[in-house]
Amino acid sequence: MQFQPDALGSYAPDDVTFLLRDLSHVNLELATEEREVSIQSGKRHYSEMLPIEFQPDEDYMALYNQILAQHAKKVASCVAIVAEKMAAYRGVNDLVLVSLARAGTPVGVLLKRYFHTFYGVNVPHYSVSIIRGRGIDETALRYILQHHPHAKVQFVDGWTGKGAITKELDQSITTWNQNEDIKLDAYLAVLADPGHCAHFYGTQEDFLIPSACLNSTVSGLVSRTVLNDAFLETGDFHGAKYYRELEPFDVSTSYIEAIVAHYSDELVQEAKLAMKAAPVLVIPSWQGLDTIKEMQQQFDIQTINHIKPGVGETTRVLLRRVPWKILVNPHATQNLAHILLLAKKRGVAVESYEQMPYACCGLIKDLTR
Repeated sequence: MQFQPDALGSYAPDDVTFLLRDLSHVNLELATEEREVSIQSGKRHYSEMLPIEFQPDEDYMALYNQILAQHAKKVASCVAIVAEKMAAYRGVNDLVLVSLARAGTPVGVLLKRYFHTFYGVNVPHYSVSIIRGRGIDETALRYILQHHPHAKVQFVDGWTGKGAITKELDQSITTWNQNEDIKLDAYLAVLADPGHCAHFYGTQEDFLIPSACLNSTVSGLVSRTVLNDAFLETGDFHGAKYYRELEPFDVSTSYIEAIVAHYSDELVQEAKLAMKAAPVLVIPSWQGLDTIKEMQQQFDIQTINHIKPGVGETTRVLLRRVPWKILVNPHATQNLAHILLLAKKRGVAVESYEQMPYACCGLIKDLTR
């Protein structure tokens, strides 16, 4: 049986195809603490349920817009550097962008727009599910390769933390290559790689990518991906919900347009110049993971999964997990206004912590002790 994906998302159809099953009709959301207890107790995998979508207030949205105006050009610059590295390494003919839903989706759209603008190529872009502990959606990969048998597949995400998804992708593609005729590589492209665990990156600085501030409303109104056997047929795509009720608050397209407005010939030249300072393809050093292991011992944290380093991951801890405390690098506080605002709203302690390559780090509260 060959599965076909459902039409999902608020992006223009030409920007991205989500290879997902629509589970909008299913009640999958749990309250934050109830969900956290289920995850930590081992009763349910995090992918079997969803957090309740964070609804930002006016103050937070004003801060998001301020951050977008402040960082849009830098995001555009990182997109250009990553795109030029892809073009240099893979070429643009038969290139297929495969973003990892959800954080990778806006990045994939931006890269697709870049290649169309400066290379005149309409690069296919699919967004697929990858789940820590469960792997990548192989049905989605088969769908892509059936439609593009000569594809040069490039996986795309937003940023790195400690590299859990990088490892998951590597393990998934290793298994894929053992069982399938068409071989793939697991090279990952991200805008920001503070964890030093991606192969293509725009920068290794832990800077705030504005799309990290929001959830579905900046990612095509698509939820986190779901893998729950109670609602999915065997061999089907992973699932997700499409939050149509949030359409009045959707900034997915306006976010893309704000970044694309900074695309220019000058930006391309700057990206090509920046590429000369480092190899096109980088072998990860996992420097960030070493820091996290030290942090785990220092704070007596039972599982490394409760440490979420980097601006993007810290934001997500505050939006949908039960935080214990937030560690902030004192050299980066000027760029962490939204982190400090969210921590204040949730009553989470913020501590200064200098000895890390990240701007901040979110620690999840252990509810089993």
